[in-house]
Parts: sequence; structure tokens; C-alpha cells
Amino acid sequence: MSQAYPKIFKIFSPKRILLIIAIGLGVVTYMFISGFDKEAFLAIEWSWNASFWILMAIVMMMVRHFAYMYRIRMLTDKKLTWKTSFDVIMLWEFASAATPSIVGGSTVALFLLNKENISAGRSTTIVLFTAFLDEMFFIVVAPLFFLLAGKNFIFPDPTAVDIENLKSINSLVYFFIFGYVALFVYTLALAYGLFIRPRGLKWLLIRIFSIKLLRRWRRNALDTGEEIIISSKELQQKNLKFWLDASISTIFSWSARYFTINCIIMAFASVDNHFILYARQVVMWIIMLVTPTPGSSGMAEIVFSSFLVEYIPHGLNASLALLWRIISYYPYLFLGVIILPRWLRKVYNVSESGSGSGSGSNSKSVSEES
Repeated sequence: MSQAYPKIFKIFSPKRILLIIAIGLGVVTYMFISGFDKEAFLAIEWSWNASFWILMAIVMMMVRHFAYMYRIRMLTDKKLTWKTSFDVIMLWEFASAATPSIVGGSTVALFLLNKENISAGRSTTIVLFTAFLDEMFFIVVAPLFFLLAGKNFIFPDPTAVDIENLKSINSLVYFFIFGYVALFVYTLALAYGLFIRPRGLKWLLIRIFSIKLLRRWRRNALDTGEEIIISSKELQQKNLKFWLDASISTIFSWSARYFTINCIIMAFASVDNHFILYARQVVMWIIMLVTPTPGSSGMAEIVFSSFLVEYIPHGLNASLALLWRIISYYPYLFLGVIILPRWLRKVYNVSESGSGSGSGSNSKSVSEES
């Protein structure tokens, strides 16, 4: 990649992408070796029913992407075209897939929006608000499902799994508790800063990052505090329709992502309770959100196999986990690699040969950010 482009895009280096893929495939390979059932695999009948539900799984991912495109257009007051929204969301997801889930692609998202002529203040508002909406989905939905279904349904039935899987599930329960508490605290702080006392949160951030061990990040904390104040002023001016559109598109995007798994399992087995299958995925994603590996690679496959064991035909855990990641995760890595160079050429007005041909703000940005 040209030296003219920002250092932030080093996260998209070929080595990093290959490492991410290797981690996921390594875990799946281990799952194949340790639990693969040849007879169960050969017994699969690839019917029109299976093809239909695999196609529907792909459609669900398309619906999810469209919901995010709709949300980003709405949040930018339709300043982004549908085509530009597609590129921005694809690269945003690419960044999320290439970084630990707990980090996400927020920094890259700010850059993407700013290069699409969205002001720094508006870009910050959009990124913080989308983070708030996504986290609120988990904060609200997880306890709601516990109330409606109960713990015995949200987590796998101990009598339906072997001892080794049971140990894995018990460990993952602690991950879920930690993840939910972390998300709750983060969302509470974000809500306090965005809607109640933005200057109070800025003061708190400065105090925290004045501690000797954290002092090196004090400047970043100060900048974040200023960004929250700007975002708070803008969000307070929004009407009810804005909130409804943003919330509904968020629910649609996450629901489509969850129904992707429902469709994959429907291709090979019957599902008698889609609600419970959906609810378990909420728990799965909270665990994945606090996983340190890029895109939860490795942990995602383990969680899939452990939490959905009652729904997956015996011996097909690894096969369906791989199919799920092929449909819902790897496309963002591969398509992101294709879209990124074209998008960079567009925003920097760089020709195919790499020579700069543009002027103005984009050309200036190259020299400022390199």
C-alpha cells in the first residue's frame, strides 16, 4: 500500500488478514479432528431444502448489510449515496473483522466518514451513536430473553452435552457475565456522556487518565471528551422519527445476522424453537464482543459449537461452524481487500498508477496524514 495512505490502514495488511483466517481455520481443523463423525457427514442429503436455506442465510447477511446502509444514510442526512454507503459499511465491517471485537472499527469508521466529506463533529456523533445503539440492543435484549425463556433455555441443557462440552459451556458462562457487565458499564457511561452530563464525563475521563500509568493517553481522553460534548449537542436536537429509524434499523441488522444461523441449521436439521435459537445467539455475541482475537476468530467457532450443540446434527459442529463463518465473516475480509484500494483511489484522487491527480482537501489530507 502506498506510503501516502494513513498508517491506520496497516490493520489491513495481508499478514494480518492471513493470520486471522489461519486462527479460525486452525480452530475448525481441531474441531474436525476431535469431533468429526464421518458417517454423519456422509449421511447428509444435499436437497433443494438445504440449498434454499443456505441461500436464505446469504440473503439474511444481505438484509443485515442493507439495514446498516440505511442507518448510515439516515444518520448522515442522506449525504452518502447508496453506493457510497455500501463501501463505507463494507470497509467498516472489514475493519471490525480485522480487529478484536472489543476494539471494533470505530477509529477507521471516523476516518471513512471524514474522507466522504462528513465533518469531524458529525462523524464522531455517528460513530458514538451507532456504538450506543448496538450496545443498547444487547443490554436490553439479553435480560428480556432471560425473563421470557429462563436460564435453562438460554444456556445449553447440561444433560444434552458430554462432560468436556459441559466444562467449556460453564467457562463460557463466566465470559458472558463479564461481557455483559463490561457492556453495561460502557453503555451507561456513554449514555451519561451523550444525554445527561457530557462535561461531567469529560472531567471523569481526564481524572482517570491523569493517573500515572495512564497519563500517556491523557491527550486522547481529552479529545474524546470534546467529541462527546459535540455529539451530545447534536443528538439533543433529534426528533422521535430519527430515534425510531435508528433503533429499528439496528434491530433489523442484528436480527438478520442471528437468523443467518437459524437458516444454516434449518438446511440440515429441523428447528422447533427459533426464539430460543435466536436468544442463545445474543449470549454468544456478548461473549464474542469481549474476545481479544480479531473478529473473535477462534472463539466464535468454539462458542458456536458449544451453545448450539442441541440444534446441530451429531458430528457436524465443525462443518456448520465453518459454513457460518464463510457466509457471515470471511466475505468482509475478501471483499474488503477488493474495495479498499478502489475507495482509497477515489477519496485521494489517486490514479491507477499511484500518481496523485487531485487537488484540494483530499490531496492535502495525503500530506497531512502520511
